[in-house]
Amino acid sequence: MRKLPALAGLAVALAAGAALLVYAPGEPEPAPGARVALAAAWPGAQRADLPGNLPDGPIYHPGIFLDARTSVGTAPSPDGDAERLLVRDADGTVRELRRRPLPSSPEFGTFAVSGDDLVWTESAGGAKPEIWTAKTTGGPARRLTGDTGNAVFFGSQWDLVVADGRVHWAAAAPAGEQVTEIRSVALAGGAVAVRKEPGTWALTAWPWLTDGGGDQAGTTRLRNMATNRDIPVTSTGTELVTCAVAWCRVLVMNGDGLARIDLMHPDGSARRRVAGSSAGAAVPDVAVLDRFEILSETGPDSDLTGTAGLLVYDIRAGRTVDLSPAVDGVFSRNGVLWWATGDQDSLVWHTVDLRTV
Repeated sequence: MRKLPALAGLAVALAAGAALLVYAPGEPEPAPGARVALAAAWPGAQRADLPGNLPDGPIYHPGIFLDARTSVGTAPSPDGDAERLLVRDADGTVRELRRRPLPSSPEFGTFAVSGDDLVWTESAGGAKPEIWTAKTTGGPARRLTGDTGNAVFFGSQWDLVVADGRVHWAAAAPAGEQVTEIRSVALAGGAVAVRKEPGTWALTAWPWLTDGGGDQAGTTRLRNMATNRDIPVTSTGTELVTCAVAWCRVLVMNGDGLARIDLMHPDGSARRRVAGSSAGAAVPDVAVLDRFEILSETGPDSDLTGTAGLLVYDIRAGRTVDLSPAVDGVFSRNGVLWWATGDQDSLVWHTVDLRTV
């Protein structure tokens, strides 16, 4: 089972901070007060606890949720011969979209949804990923394109963006050019369009790009592709900043490593402290739905158990919501947050639809 990404992400952040030899600036707003339990904080939110195994036996890994109970994900076939892409409905019934033979090492991933249009990447045998689509309401899957270039995916909900009737993704330019290709294909199919943007960019909420993906320098600019306007990100230069359009996550370091995590707008305004030195980003995306910062919190046994606590800082309410003391996998797409507890024999997927908070 895929382990909690926050632990690895925190290690990367600490290493980056050490390399930059940065030190903490002055304190922003005080840290949030006492934590609130999930049920008390969001009593009306749609939630679910779902068995990790399908009725036919194999473990199921959700790739995206349409609501708190309906998802698209993967599981091997009961005979172990194939990997399947499945729709798991709210009543537990399962519909197969695709299957690929396991010896070809198939991968289904990088999911996105818009309305009843589901899109994903699919690859096998070490080949470049293809982009496929299907209606969430039923019907066959169909390939949109195999012309994906040197596609670059960061594990973000914005790796594939569906907008204006097209699927968009970023790709590295060939021959080592310092250019990012923003590629797209119509949902109806057809030729791939390529727009070249000088520099290294990643997609975020359409039509924006963010620079510095995977770079120790972090985010320094946001670019609006519709207006060709750049917005600089305000930073002291002594912290690691990762931005979306509305909010930036700031890892503030001191001589011992991570000192705290702040949030701020890209222009540096509304800065606030949201977590201390034991926290980390549980998902790559900053401020899901422009409101929820998803955090992990390591404990004394995290290195041994591979688990960590799961927290959500609610920007609008200015408080921290305690979701679980020990989780082993955290994911967020399409406004739904989900996480795993248990082990191979007792796996449970827990969800909360943040759109219903």
